[in-house]
Amino acid sequence: MATSHLPDRMSTTPLPEGTPQVCVARQPIMDLKNQVFGYELLYRAAFGDTSWAGGPGDQASARVLNDALLSLGLETLTSGKFAFLNVSHQVLLQDVVTVLPPEGIVVELLENIPATPEVEDACRSLQKRGYAIALDDFTPGCPAEALLPYAKYVKIDLLSTPPDQFAPLASRLLKSKLRLLAEKVETAEALKIASQAGCTLFQGYYFCKPTTYARGTMAPRKLAYLRLLAALNRPNVTVGSLEEIIKQDASFSYRVLRSANSAAFGLRQTVRSIHEALILIGQDRVRKWASIWAMAGMSDGVTPELVNITILRARCCELLGQSSTLTQEGSDHFLLGLCSLLDVILGKPMNLALEDLPLSTETRAALLGGDNPERHILDAVTAYERGAFEAAANAAAHGGVDADMLPDAYASALKWVWSLARSQAA
Repeated sequence: MATSHLPDRMSTTPLPEGTPQVCVARQPIMDLKNQVFGYELLYRAAFGDTSWAGGPGDQASARVLNDALLSLGLETLTSGKFAFLNVSHQVLLQDVVTVLPPEGIVVELLENIPATPEVEDACRSLQKRGYAIALDDFTPGCPAEALLPYAKYVKIDLLSTPPDQFAPLASRLLKSKLRLLAEKVETAEALKIASQAGCTLFQGYYFCKPTTYARGTMAPRKLAYLRLLAALNRPNVTVGSLEEIIKQDASFSYRVLRSANSAAFGLRQTVRSIHEALILIGQDRVRKWASIWAMAGMSDGVTPELVNITILRARCCELLGQSSTLTQEGSDHFLLGLCSLLDVILGKPMNLALEDLPLSTETRAALLGGDNPERHILDAVTAYERGAFEAAANAAAHGGVDADMLPDAYASALKWVWSLARSQAA
């Protein structure tokens, strides 16, 4: 399968001149097996753009269907999973969503949409044309009760729904053959409550938090990959040393050669050895690939989405770090993002998880919660991925990064991650 070249610097498909940027992030929606079912697209106007400052309303909903999808592509935004798209009252009535094919799309109706005859007609029309509809923030007795016959998914906010109402509401909706999605699921206990009530989809970052820390020695496989990660990122590692490190793991060698020979690079010659790959593709790029694979190798027992998030953070932190006025050139911002969930992946407190990694003083302090520019860059990335765009902008400023860099950095990171995944699947 042909793929685009993996960029070293930030790049996105340009929109027409004069088009304001759109802040777009994605939040995973997980199933009962802790696999990604889809992503809700979170969006707003770019920082400083006041042309539609009302949040995800009419113009914002139309803009994300146009600008964000045009610049990134739906497949890149969702990695081929379902896309839950927020739709406002007017956008629903204007039939804007039908510019996209119904496959892979879930039309999410905001909770403030009135259940007028016109809205019911629009929902009926979408349903007939094969579009799945989700009702957002559903509560007992809300106007959206009238829209239940057209819905396939119903989203219930676990935090705002009184505990004594959650299970009865879920039970009633399940009788109508609706699929229930619990929102604001932030802990393992919340996940248990929602699943016992009959929810089969979950939105929240419960899987990014450690439930318990493992005692005793680390599993040999995880320990081996942790040592590989440390060896790969030693300061001033030579090409020869890096070649020997990669050769220690047959799967690493195979992946390096497969990636190097993929259509992504368009090389005129077949790469037959790790040494050739390091010379032709570049030592830094191969080292990043191998670091990602080492992280994936340590992730037994956790959802694969956890690794996807760390890779996205790694690339995004790297791009923002390149433009920071407060961090040193060549700082290990890539590792900053890549190791940001290492405590969850290894089941160890972060200070122990980082013990054997050759991190800079600044990066180690940032990962342990210290107050430095590196930490602010990581905070900007984690806030942005959750759709907390103002908090992301504030953190970026404290990290010496212009907030206007955030949309491009996140978009470019998404493209890089998707291209890397496709090159591996080729």
